[in-house]
Amino acid sequence: MVLKKLTKQELEDFLEEMKNHKGRATEMITVYVPAGYDTNAVQRQLEGEVSTAKNIKSTATRKNVTESLEKIIRELKEYKVTPDNGLAIFAGNVSPVDGQTDIQIWEIEPPEEVGLRLYRCDKTFVLEPLEEMMEVDEIYALLVMDRKEATIGQLVGKKIEMLQNMTSGIPSKVRAGGQSSQRFHRITEGLTKDFYKRIAAETKNLFYENEKMKGILIGGPIPTKDEFIDGKFLPTQLQEKVIGVKDQGDTSESGLGELVELSQDVLANQEIIHEKKILERFFDSLGASPEITPYKYDDVEKALNYGAVDTLIISKKYDKELAKKLKDIAVNMGTTIEIVSDETEEGNQFLSLGGIGAIQRFKF
Repeated sequence: MVLKKLTKQELEDFLEEMKNHKGRATEMITVYVPAGYDTNAVQRQLEGEVSTAKNIKSTATRKNVTESLEKIIRELKEYKVTPDNGLAIFAGNVSPVDGQTDIQIWEIEPPEEVGLRLYRCDKTFVLEPLEEMMEVDEIYALLVMDRKEATIGQLVGKKIEMLQNMTSGIPSKVRAGGQSSQRFHRITEGLTKDFYKRIAAETKNLFYENEKMKGILIGGPIPTKDEFIDGKFLPTQLQEKVIGVKDQGDTSESGLGELVELSQDVLANQEIIHEKKILERFFDSLGASPEITPYKYDDVEKALNYGAVDTLIISKKYDKELAKKLKDIAVNMGTTIEIVSDETEEGNQFLSLGGIGAIQRFKF
């Protein structure tokens, strides 16, 4: 079998296909091999699994698992080194008829590096590592803070990563009275501002030049987070990217997860805004220049094959097989592909129109 390096668009189609395959028992095998990993070591492990499979009581399951493992081992022997992004191999019985066997194998090089070494035999294939690759084009900066502590992280797809934890060292209680108390207050206010400046500097260091960073979410108690934002400690470029501010008390690493939960409305709106902009562009083009804005399958396919399409738009509710044909052409032509939902008024209108459309670069 020839290894195929997938683009992200091809990976999306691949995942849709693989989700349809389910075993009648724990007989669907998944293997992930990171780049640079010794494939001989993987082979030896799987050969050991073949021996272990002899203990499976069900004759059919034992046969399916053994044949799948042997197929994977044969494929691994073809590799002297792993591909640049690592390797993902899946094998199992995909026959829809009970009692019949149809062992199939898939091997791919993902569009991004495989970050784990994994073997699993289960009722379904393990697809989560590949699904995460579909979600990392955009990240959100996360900051939870009060006067004592700040934790900075990022949301990458559905994964929350802690990047930095900072403490201020500011004393919490004032024991002196009179002028000493006022002087102590001035000192603590000065230390607080210094802490805010440190937080801003670290945030800048982590995100200022990150082109994937789509927005900043900030959480903390009143009035700390508001002092930080209103004081404009962040550089203007980052200040303008603050899309959500939430009241919360936890400023530790676990507070990052709380911030994401509290910001689900903001994150959903960001996706909706993106879709709205795409569809507004389509409908504006359709109204002003219908000759370069096809929305029927044959017209869209023709424009794609001619290399005239700048952006292909497909509704999530559109026919999967037809969508795949159009996406395959678009990938080969270097066309931008946008998938939209029907959760907005524009998305519903687009689906009613047919569910596909294109904005052409030029008329032909």
